[in-house]
Amino acid sequence: MQPRAPALLDRLDLLEWRLCQRIGRLNLYRPWLALLRLASRLGDWPVWVALVLAQPLLHESGGWQHLTQYLLTALAAIGVYRLIKTRLCRERPFITFVGNVRCSEPARDRYSFPSGHALHAVMFLALTASHLPWLTPWLVPLVGLIALSRVGLGLHYLSDVVAGALLGLMFAWASLALVG
Repeated sequence: MQPRAPALLDRLDLLEWRLCQRIGRLNLYRPWLALLRLASRLGDWPVWVALVLAQPLLHESGGWQHLTQYLLTALAAIGVYRLIKTRLCRERPFITFVGNVRCSEPARDRYSFPSGHALHAVMFLALTASHLPWLTPWLVPLVGLIALSRVGLGLHYLSDVVAGALLGLMFAWASLALVG
């Protein structure tokens, strides 16, 4: 038996596909497309791994504890994210609406809900804002571009990105509540 997305996600697909299509049309502008691709690739892992590994250098004391906190929070988030993604099985917009939503970047897997890029971007932004507020103005535009890139490249619906961001925020809050 093939896994199937819940009916609510099917309804959301129909509501959101035109938005995905409109945002995807902006990809006709090469500089914009290049920016979205760069943001997406940075959101894959390089920025977050660098941020985690830099914790001991960025803090006068407790940097190794922050590194451990960020790492454990990310691992827990990945576990829950994978569980949700493989249970709900929401097809990506370019798969559901072949020919209507263009995909401008290869997808890592078949399903879109929730957005792992948005989850990690918002989670690390919230953790960093709590521990290193001076970095927040640098991360906010990057996080916004990463989130926008997922819809703009045809890989996610807006609701995937919002759900991923909310999950990321919940993981950051839980981590901060447990560890500080």
